[in-house]
Amino acid sequence: MLKSFLLGVLLILILEAVALYLVLINAVVPSGADAGPILFEPWAAQTALDATLARDAPKGPNPIALTDVNLIAGIQLFAQHCAICHGTARGDASATPVARGEYPKPPQLATDGVEDDPDGVTFWKIAHGIRWTGMPSWKDTLSDQQIWTIALFLKHMNKLPTAAEQSWDQVQN
Repeated sequence: MLKSFLLGVLLILILEAVALYLVLINAVVPSGADAGPILFEPWAAQTALDATLARDAPKGPNPIALTDVNLIAGIQLFAQHCAICHGTARGDASATPVARGEYPKPPQLATDGVEDDPDGVTFWKIAHGIRWTGMPSWKDTLSDQQIWTIALFLKHMNKLPTAAEQSWDQVQN
């Protein structure tokens, strides 16, 4: 009885693997960045990201002090590395052709901000990137201090002091 059950489970697993293979080789799953998501794709991607962030994102406060100098440094780093995909102070109106052509479209952070995200979550996303999106990992390009500085700016981008606001308004992509 147990042997028959295990054989049935094995047969089902083999049939599922064959079905998955046939789906993939027959181009049922779209590969183009201009195709919409397939069934369960957004759920799978978001569920995996949420679980990873809950487990791996730093939990403590941002080690970079909240000063005008650090905010402006974060703005400058953002302008150099992030604005091409995530826009400028003009939000959606500043989306570049690169941003408009990606799937999924990257958030234009002046419009779809991340101010409510914990600093560690933003740090993790910048450092490690996000699979199934165009978000690259920056950990081999930027130092932890630079990543934390960008995270500081993003946390406070909706309530910047005057000097930082002027710097942010000057960013172009």
